[in-house]
Amino acid sequence: MSKVQKTVLILAALVALVIGLTVYKVLMVDRGPNQAELLDAGIVLLPQPREVPDVTLVDQDGQPVAMDELDGRWRLLFFGYTFCPDICPATLAELRQLRGMLPAPTRDALQPVLVSVDPNRDTPEQLKRYLGFFGPEFVGLTGELDAIQTLANSVGIPFIPADTTQENYTVDHSGNLVIIGPDGHQRGFIRAPLNNEKLAEQLPALIGSEG
Repeated sequence: MSKVQKTVLILAALVALVIGLTVYKVLMVDRGPNQAELLDAGIVLLPQPREVPDVTLVDQDGQPVAMDELDGRWRLLFFGYTFCPDICPATLAELRQLRGMLPAPTRDALQPVLVSVDPNRDTPEQLKRYLGFFGPEFVGLTGELDAIQTLANSVGIPFIPADTTQENYTVDHSGNLVIIGPDGHQRGFIRAPLNNEKLAEQLPALIGSEG
């Protein structure tokens, strides 16, 4: 075999290697997060992103928030309330712990949001005091009950409004979280109870797939 032939073979091998690596990279990107592993972590993605309704709520600083204009970041919506005796403080504490387990880029891209199912008692001031126990990155939303119910029903997390005439009433609600993507559309759910170890493994891949 001549020197020219050897050079051609080497160049051809290098080109084939580059093409192979490129195809592999494209295929891996197209695959995205492993669906079975996401499900094992409690993450259920919708077949298609779902629009959120055009309702406006109020945050813990008293500022209006248009729900159909949420974009730029991933958000985890939890429908709960500050007077909840059990599931709400436990879930928010788990979210605080989860944030500490995530790499910085994922943590910065992900914002936990408490949507109150008890607007009768959850004023912006009350939300701000309560969420202060969990961290400044937590956002609270309250507003008209009808608007909150419209949002909750639309994203598949209905709740039963309480009889506010009763003393120390409680509200029946879900512990699941709603995943809102950076485009402001609902992407799926995270089932309760939260498995922080598995979520910490899977959320970076999910969020990084659109980073």
